[in-house]
Amino acid sequence: MLMRTADLPERDRYKILSGTVLPRPIAWVSTIDKAGIPNLAPFSFFNVACSNPMTLMFSVGAADAGKPNGKKDTLANIEAIPEFVVNLTNEETAAAMNLSATVLPHGQSEFAWAGVTPAPSLTIQAPRVAEAPVAFECTLQQIVTIGSAQEGSSIVFGEVQGIYLHDDIYQGGYIHLDAFRPIGRLSGSGYAYVRELFEMERVPAP
Repeated sequence: MLMRTADLPERDRYKILSGTVLPRPIAWVSTIDKAGIPNLAPFSFFNVACSNPMTLMFSVGAADAGKPNGKKDTLANIEAIPEFVVNLTNEETAAAMNLSATVLPHGQSEFAWAGVTPAPSLTIQAPRVAEAPVAFECTLQQIVTIGSAQEGSSIVFGEVQGIYLHDDIYQGGYIHLDAFRPIGRLSGSGYAYVRELFEMERVPAP
């Protein structure tokens, strides 16, 4: 089956992308507004952008109805206070992460709603999620807007300034997946465990 994207409704484009590019890691992003009120929200259009300098990227979609300035709280907060924490979720924190996706009134913290604890970061003001097994403290590098403000997305790039790892995850210079127990995002309401692994050695050129 061959299709031209110009012929597809926007909803179909989203469903094809989210249903095939998977499993996706989840950026559980914590920010603060000018009043110091923390915000927390998950984003699955997320990945590593660069290792030197250590940089992460995630995509913030179109605005929620009724939000100030027509922007999601996460994006508005980062534009006002150019820093954020990318917390990573696992099997133990999955339910709380899902709760934090609820669209709450502006100024109401998702930390309390999701039942998680804001913990001080090492290098920035925005708090990390104490229960998250991994957290990357980032300062804003740049925001790239793709498409229109009403239907497009803003790609947020952040340079990592500090890292938190649960002690049992990072040992001997290696990340231990059996202790991390990460999850991945699928389409719709679906998520995936990362439990069964296999390895393939890179084959050298003849």
